[in-house]
Amino acid sequence: MGAVLPGEVALAVCLVAGVRIPGAVLLGAEALVVGVLALEVYVMWPLYAARRRAGETRREAGLSAVRAVVPVAVRRLLVHELRALHSLGLWVLRRRHRIPEGARPFSYTEPQTGIMWAFVLVSVVETVVLALVIPWPLVHAILLVVDVYGIVIVLALQAACVTRPHLVEADGSLRLRYGALFDLRAPAAVIAAARVERRFPDGGLVRVDEDGALDLAVGSQTTVTVELTEPVEFVRPLGRRGRARTLRFHADDPRAAVAALTKDAKDTEGTEGRTAPSPLTPERTAPAALTPERTAPSSTPDPPA
Repeated sequence: MGAVLPGEVALAVCLVAGVRIPGAVLLGAEALVVGVLALEVYVMWPLYAARRRAGETRREAGLSAVRAVVPVAVRRLLVHELRALHSLGLWVLRRRHRIPEGARPFSYTEPQTGIMWAFVLVSVVETVVLALVIPWPLVHAILLVVDVYGIVIVLALQAACVTRPHLVEADGSLRLRYGALFDLRAPAAVIAAARVERRFPDGGLVRVDEDGALDLAVGSQTTVTVELTEPVEFVRPLGRRGRARTLRFHADDPRAAVAALTKDAKDTEGTEGRTAPSPLTPERTAPAALTPERTAPSSTPDPPA
């Protein structure tokens, strides 16, 4: 299905553009598309029927059949796209996504904001240029829809990052996010230390090195490093699972993020009662009098002979 459906779209574009395609090729392509759809129904229907017999509702049975047939990566991409569009609505309404009471949010979009707006500008210029160059009305309409949707998706990705910041929750736990693509939780009990550390790792959005350190880079940089007492699990954007014992991520205000992560330890130290003075410390006594007592005046000496 991953090969047939894009081929069908390309074939439709060629037909609209006026490219002459032999009838046998058209018939074979359409037969292939129908065969793929029939195969999907053939595979999914027994799964759906089995779930229905097990007592699931139609919606639950349909979702179970889809999960069994559609690859995890495809499902997650669709979910990411829907969440990004939802975040675009939150951004317009100036709201943020699920910030519990007492949690402290920390943004991370500063290194990528300029790049995102550059993408939007380039997409707008491309849309205008194609509208002036392409003479066929139908092709122009199709490309206009595709270009406008591409601009919306870029805005939605940025909106998802703005409305879903990192969180240090009231209990001291850490929640790392990158838009709708990545979400990791580290309980307060496993956070050993946090420090400001600027690094420039290689690789993509999520990278785990040989030592079990996770890099969640924004603009190819991280500014905060968190050491854990034990590994935590996470899910990559396309569904693969992993474990990390060190978390490195970017925060626009790294010092404030580190201060929030270490606040609980400082509060614990500050609440200890004052201890009594050590018995080895001598008590402070009043200073000894330095001025001698005044005596009676001496007699006047006799005059010299």
